[in-house]
Amino acid sequence: MKVEFSFADFVFIATLEDNPSARDLAAMMPLDLTVDDYSTNEKIAYLPRKLTEQGRKPFANEALGDLCYYAPWGNLVFYYGHYRYDSGLIRLGRLDDGFEPLLTRGKFPLKVRLLD
Repeated sequence: MKVEFSFADFVFIATLEDNPSARDLAAMMPLDLTVDDYSTNEKIAYLPRKLTEQGRKPFANEALGDLCYYAPWGNLVFYYGHYRYDSGLIRLGRLDDGFEPLLTRGKFPLKVRLLD
């Protein structure tokens, strides 16, 4: 499944993993969220409800551009800097064409839609 994210003047696509948490996210679309900076390596956006945690499993191949769900807080996490797996993270997918839009600092309306 492909998902389109847009904020400011940026549009970027992510490919979702085939897991229950990613499918739960897809079932919620379209979404109007707010994306904001958190720490020095990620942007976050809070979902209207928590996702199922059935997609939770450890992973070791962390990469820039990963799209994750942080279960304890119920938010999406877009990584543009190095990070390490944490037991609260569920990987939902990965950005297709790089993470450069995420480097734009600030708080923005975020549109999320499932692509055909």
